Amino acid sequence: MLIVGSHLSISKGFCGILKDACAIGANTFQFFTRNPQGGQAKDIDETDVKLFFEKAQNYGLQ
Repeated sequence: MLIVGSHLSISKGFCGILKDACAIGANTFQFFTRNPQGGQAKDIDETDVKLFFEKAQNYGLQ
């Protein structure tokens, strides 16, 4: 299986990443919790993460 993905922004939360990945036809992705050039990491919303994992299985993301 060919795995196609991209680096995606965490700025819209994990469900935002899922939406962006599906929009570009990706079946995987990579994200950074903060800007790699420095800055503060965004707080992780546990509800968003839980919803992400539920939805990701439906989309077949790895």
